[in-house]
Amino acid sequence: MSVHKEIRKVTTARLSEMKLRGEKISMLTSYDFSMAQLVDEAGVDVILVGDSASNVMAGNQTTLPITLDQMIYHGASVVKAVKRALVVVDLPFGTYQGNSRKALNSAIRIMKETAADSVKLEGGSEVIKSVQRILSAGIPVMGHLGLMPQSIHKFGTYAVRAKEEAEEKKLIDDAKMLEQAGCFAIVLEKIPAQLGKRVAEKVKIPVIGIGAGGGVDGQVLVIHDMLGITQQFSPRFLRRYHNLAAEIKGAVGNYINDVKSSDFPNEKEQY
Repeated sequence: MSVHKEIRKVTTARLSEMKLRGEKISMLTSYDFSMAQLVDEAGVDVILVGDSASNVMAGNQTTLPITLDQMIYHGASVVKAVKRALVVVDLPFGTYQGNSRKALNSAIRIMKETAADSVKLEGGSEVIKSVQRILSAGIPVMGHLGLMPQSIHKFGTYAVRAKEEAEEKKLIDDAKMLEQAGCFAIVLEKIPAQLGKRVAEKVKIPVIGIGAGGGVDGQVLVIHDMLGITQQFSPRFLRRYHNLAAEIKGAVGNYINDVKSSDFPNEKEQY
């Protein structure tokens, strides 16, 4: 008789438990079935179907062009592969700002059509009505503060955020507001490490950083950056765990050579 080891699904409650006991949370992006399967089997806690798909999958300069339909396509592809990780899908630009009813409809579509566990959106006080309305439908929401890529044209730069006192105060207030509204976690992007640590100490919900220092409750990176598939992007916070770009090019080069020289297919590779 074979004994199947039961996989305990990561939930929003488990993330809270992890914060309480000081266990760091690991989070990575995925956008397709095959990659999500590998990332999940490796044991990552949270998989983010990020609107960064706009950049790494579609080749856009910003996250702004990606549509709700495209995010649903990526989200559904990822969810089919995942057995353990909590899956979060980004609400794309234009689907929640300034209209809480539209925000709720967007979130409902993501939950129904992808079977994901939760949604993520950017902003604090500016989008709090949308956050509250989505939460009122029982949909878990992850917040996102600091550098907000969907607001790039407002900021005009991808530089570190919240270095000035006023912006620092607003970020802390926004984090508390998101917690109070009922968000289960917050991503902090590209802010001073000391501020990241302060926010993580001031709120009871998990705080996951990307360029927010080591004093937060977990870390997230874009999978294509972390694996070295993308080479153009090299911010200070990025640690490359592999150079897949070189490996893939090398493998493709070997394949081309073998085809050109008639080495592939050989006798054993034919019917």
